[in-house]
Amino acid sequence: MGERDDPGTIGRRVQRLRVERGLTQRQLAEPVYTPAYISTLESGRVRPSDEALRHLSERLGVAFDELATGRSARLVTELRLRLTEAQRTLAVGEAEAAAEQYAELLVEAETHGLAAEQAAALLGLGECAVETGELVAGREHFERAEACLAGAPLPARVPALRGRAVAHYLAGELRYAVYLLESALDELNRGGLHDPDALLLLYASVIGPYMDMGAHARAAQAAEFALALAPQSGDPALVARMHRSVARTLVAEGRLAEADASLAKAAELYRGLQIRTELANCHWMRGYVYAQDGQLERAEAELREALGMLTAKRAALYSSQVAVELADVLHRRDKSDEAAALLHGVLDDLSPERGAVHSAAAHRLLGIIAEDARRTEDAEEHYVRALSLLERAGAAGDLADLCRLLGDLLRRTGRVEAALDAYRTGLGHRTAPGTTTLGPAPAQPPL
Repeated sequence: MGERDDPGTIGRRVQRLRVERGLTQRQLAEPVYTPAYISTLESGRVRPSDEALRHLSERLGVAFDELATGRSARLVTELRLRLTEAQRTLAVGEAEAAAEQYAELLVEAETHGLAAEQAAALLGLGECAVETGELVAGREHFERAEACLAGAPLPARVPALRGRAVAHYLAGELRYAVYLLESALDELNRGGLHDPDALLLLYASVIGPYMDMGAHARAAQAAEFALALAPQSGDPALVARMHRSVARTLVAEGRLAEADASLAKAAELYRGLQIRTELANCHWMRGYVYAQDGQLERAEAELREALGMLTAKRAALYSSQVAVELADVLHRRDKSDEAAALLHGVLDDLSPERGAVHSAAAHRLLGIIAEDARRTEDAEEHYVRALSLLERAGAAGDLADLCRLLGDLLRRTGRVEAALDAYRTGLGHRTAPGTTTLGPAPAQPPL
């Protein structure tokens, strides 16, 4: 017997529908049941069987599910169609409009007690909040979505769990984000829950935190698993996201041509799907690849394209992050004044709780620009602020280089002991390249 309302609620619903249709209890009961049974049922003193409900639904001209739960199949279908529309609105970069659609759908799903649809609306609200940089609100939406799906299998809960991890990652809580993603991967793989889409989403999402923490070996392995899982996935948007994430590990390994090819695949998929925000992220990543390869003019063009697309769609946090990488390219192209102006313009949108790694990168670059201009005190202040941000986030991948910059500056100004302390701190983060203190790696998928 499936989910249904309590006998009292069903009884009142039967009575209301019977009166609306002008039927007597006898007319509703015949030829199988008695008027007394209908009276008892309408008063909520008996729990009707499935057979009784089927008889009553036929006589009343309503669907079985509507009589048993108060929800029509048509209502559920319409809600799901509107959820798809909201998803499309978000995909084209209209996060604020999509949030309004999801909020309306959440109210309707709650009114009718539709847990799966509630979770979908909350998941959408979380994605909208992350895109506009409201990380605390986004995390709360993802947590509520997980609560709605508390009784569902883990693969169904993975998108909400991954959303929560991304919100923590963007807030600079790298270690906790990795813990969430690795725990889910371990549970899926050890439990034999080989869901390709769930696994692919988790592996693609954990690459970024791994790289920022300096866990290059784990990032490379996650990329390897993601590539192996991709042919089993039926979600082209997910495959595109995977290609974008994998490109970062390829860049770290010096495989720039392969990284560019991976991004080209992702961009092609996003264009076909008309997902503009993710397409902007592909331009962003290609700009990063070209910058690593020394193709600064092409890098600037790609990053400007990404920044324009994200700014137009009010993706504030992502826009600020792209601006930091564009500023780095401008500085390398001897446009330091423009780079500094760009950085000062976006620092207000970044903070320790909102884009910590890119906030540190902005201060690092401002320190380099200040040092080039022989403004030693300004340079030291920016380096120290960047160091504090990276240490709080646990971003070991960038800490060693920053400690070297700070140490060199302190040594040049005659503070040798302070310089040695900075160098020692940096060496501490380079003692085990490609590893972290995260503990054992999660169980591997049965590929």
